[in-house]
Amino acid sequence: MEAKGTRSGTVRRRHLIVVAATAALGAAGAFRVLRGPAQEERGRPGAPGGPAFDETYRGRRIQGEPTTGGGVHGPGGWRVTVDGKPLGLMRRADGSYLSMVDHYRSYSTPLAAARGAVDELGTRQSLAGRLH
Repeated sequence: MEAKGTRSGTVRRRHLIVVAATAALGAAGAFRVLRGPAQEERGRPGAPGGPAFDETYRGRRIQGEPTTGGGVHGPGGWRVTVDGKPLGLMRRADGSYLSMVDHYRSYSTPLAAARGAVDELGTRQSLAGRLH
């Protein structure tokens, strides 16, 4: 037989565990937002402070290298090309990047922005054709 109050004590403990777990997950999510997407990627190719990249993605050659000095948009600038044509990137206030091909989507790294541009261009369109 159960002692009086044991069941309600178990329910209270479970509730406290759920509340504590939810608070911990919320704090972890807030920390991730405060750190920003670029810091999360640091050290990976194409990330701010990371190494240059040179790869073929969906049949297109994408290359990128960090620029020295601040550049137009401050530190963390990149020179990125798709099939040898320059891809304009802009660094957003939250540390993410957008490309001249897709102004509405943010990417965590210049490499991700270049891949997004290739996805947007498809197989038949080039950057040169996109600019005219």
